Amino acid sequence: MSGTVDIEFLEKVRSQIGALVTEDARKLPSLRYCDVRMQVKEEKGAAAENGVEKMSAEDYTFDFGVRVIAGAKASAPGYYGRLLGNADVDNIAQVVMEGIKEAHQRAVANARMKVRARGRFGSLGDALYDTQLAPVSIVEDSVPATYEQDPREVSLEETVRMAVDSCRAAQGAGDQVVYSATSASTFLLRELFCSSEGSIIDQTFAQTEGFVIAICNSEYGTMEIYDFTGHQRGWEILTRGYDNGTITLPNFEVFCRNLAADGVEVANAPPLKAPEKECVVVTDPHFNTLLVHEVVGHPSELDRALKYETSYAGRSWFFRDMQDNQMGKQVASPLVTAYSDPTMEGFGSFKYDHDGTPARRAYHIRSGTFEEFLNNRQTAAILGVPPNGSARATEANLIPLIRMTNTVFEAGQQDPQSIIGEVEEGYYVSGHRVPSVAESRENFRITAVKVYEIKNGQLGQLYRDGGITSDSRDYFMSIDAVGSDFKMYPIPNCGKGQPMQAKRMSNGGPTMRGVAKLTGRG
Repeated sequence: MSGTVDIEFLEKVRSQIGALVTEDARKLPSLRYCDVRMQVKEEKGAAAENGVEKMSAEDYTFDFGVRVIAGAKASAPGYYGRLLGNADVDNIAQVVMEGIKEAHQRAVANARMKVRARGRFGSLGDALYDTQLAPVSIVEDSVPATYEQDPREVSLEETVRMAVDSCRAAQGAGDQVVYSATSASTFLLRELFCSSEGSIIDQTFAQTEGFVIAICNSEYGTMEIYDFTGHQRGWEILTRGYDNGTITLPNFEVFCRNLAADGVEVANAPPLKAPEKECVVVTDPHFNTLLVHEVVGHPSELDRALKYETSYAGRSWFFRDMQDNQMGKQVASPLVTAYSDPTMEGFGSFKYDHDGTPARRAYHIRSGTFEEFLNNRQTAAILGVPPNGSARATEANLIPLIRMTNTVFEAGQQDPQSIIGEVEEGYYVSGHRVPSVAESRENFRITAVKVYEIKNGQLGQLYRDGGITSDSRDYFMSIDAVGSDFKMYPIPNCGKGQPMQAKRMSNGGPTMRGVAKLTGRG
């Protein structure tokens, strides 16, 4: 088995790792459950600045992670993660078994401390529940990647050309573009999941993405604008673009040129002087991408709701405690539905999560009523609900967290032009920039790329430096129109956890109309 690590390596060791988990691990004392996740990623990419190559790189990642649940009088989890290299190829079974034993020791130690705490702290100690996993089906499956141009066959020189040419395209938007930078990357990722219950899941993903930033100057000051493009596909995403009706991605040069042109246009627009009172606002799909991410997606993560993240990331306005929460209650207009669906095509698509749970759609808000949190097998067991396949880690050596997938507002029935046309006085808010969200996400302030005045159903003056702010529930209850123009956009850098894990996902929605207070400059 000697040689360098590549995607095919996991094919060679799949049965070996499966046997370690289902046979050898089970011999460890008081072990109740074990899973091993292993991944190999082959990646290449480049970056440019002001039209000149800045860097390029080609590398691989090889790592694994273990979870064990063990304990005699109480059960608790233990974790182990490790980065690997070529030197580990020939003794991979030994390395993984060492990791399983280490995770087992940690689980047993955690279980003993749990028993001691129960004895010392009375009713508070009784709150330390045994670690249980909600049941899932046992699966053996292989899921291939989808691509036309294999990321492994793209030359490093081609990634450099893409980054440089696209950066120059951004600069070509005008003399007011005083700085531009781009990056382009593509990779193939293969993941192996083996559990002591008998699941063996082998999934491969292709992913290609680009990033551009442009800084423009005008009499109103500096305007910084940036955005991402990408999809779970091959290099063709950047060379040709992609359009399936819901996901619309121009080729990367056009994407960069258009973004810089928007930056020039907005830089020359006067700053918005926000009205003192609330007003009618129409938000476009790109703005609603960040809104659903921050105000619906994050507070719908059950580890956040159960206070696992309170000390460094906050809680959830959907859930105060088991008695005081929004489950089954109206939190939005009946026109508002929001869900997460990894079975949809997008940046957050997969067939199985890192718990081995089959993916399915989870409705957070359905016709205005809050319905379901994103969960993993452990938190699903706490609430006594079915797991919905939302446990994911950015690398195999890290602990899976509850993450958004393709989290969106559902499309409505109304023509988006008529939503604007019915407004006598108001504002059209387009594109997203910077979010500022309360600790429990119960209120928000999100800035937009463009804000247009609406007069008698027509778009008027364009403004810069504007956005909206509102109480989350009040804003969602005010929604009186939802468009049919559903769009999804890639989000490549959603941060969560300690240490931080930056995860890729898709968010989006249609045009929507509600009532909020505008924010502006001054």
